[in-house]
Amino acid sequence: MFTADWFFSLDERLREMGMDSDAQSFDEIRQNLSCRRVLGSDAFAENCVYVILAGGFSQKTAKKIHAQIMDFLRANGSDFDGLFAIFHNKNKINAVCKIWGNRVQIRDEYYSLDNTGARVNYLAHLPHIGKITANHLARNLGEDVVKYDIWIQRLGVLYAQNPMLGTKIDNKKLCPEIKSACDAMFDDLCAQTGLPRGYIDVVLWKSSQTGLIKELKHECKN
Repeated sequence: MFTADWFFSLDERLREMGMDSDAQSFDEIRQNLSCRRVLGSDAFAENCVYVILAGGFSQKTAKKIHAQIMDFLRANGSDFDGLFAIFHNKNKINAVCKIWGNRVQIRDEYYSLDNTGARVNYLAHLPHIGKITANHLARNLGEDVVKYDIWIQRLGVLYAQNPMLGTKIDNKKLCPEIKSACDAMFDDLCAQTGLPRGYIDVVLWKSSQTGLIKELKHECKN
C-alpha cells in the first residue's frame, strides 16, 4: 500500500467502475486544482449547496437532490417552503436559503482573501458547513486541500502503522496526531505521484467508500 503504483491502480479501477466523480469528475477536479477557476456567484453558491446537501447520502442520491434544489432556486429563489417540500431538512434548507440569498456577497468575500488558509476558514463559518466540510468545499472550489473525513483518518492510521491511533478517530473533531499521520501520508503520495493533495484525497476517499481498499474494509470491522 501507499505506493504510486497502488494509487494509480485505484484511480484506474474507479474510472473503470464509472466512479470517478464527486460533485465534478475526477478530471475536472484535477484540472481545477492545477489551475483554480474564479467562479461567478451562482456557480460558487451551487458548490456550497452541494456539500450542504451531500452529507449522509450516497453520491447518486446527493446529485439527484442537488439538481432538484438548484432547478428550484434558479426558478424561484430562496423560497423556504418550496425547498422544504423537495427536501425535508429544516437546518439544511435554512442554510441553502442563506447561501443562495447572499451568494454575491459570500463569493466576493471569499475571493477577496489572499491565502488558502483564510479562505478555508471563511468557508467553515458559512451556514451548515463546519471545519471538515469546509475542506471538501474548498477542494471543489480548486483549493489544494484535504477533507479529513472518517475514511481519510482511517487511512492515516493505517499509514502510520499505529493501531492505537484508531481510538482517536473522530469525524467531528480532528485529533492533531491523526492529522499529522494523514499529512505524512499525503506528503509521501504527492512526492511519489506528482499529483495535488486534493486529487489524491478524492481518489483515496472514493476508493475507501467503495471498498476498493481491502485493508481499510478489514480494519473497519475490528
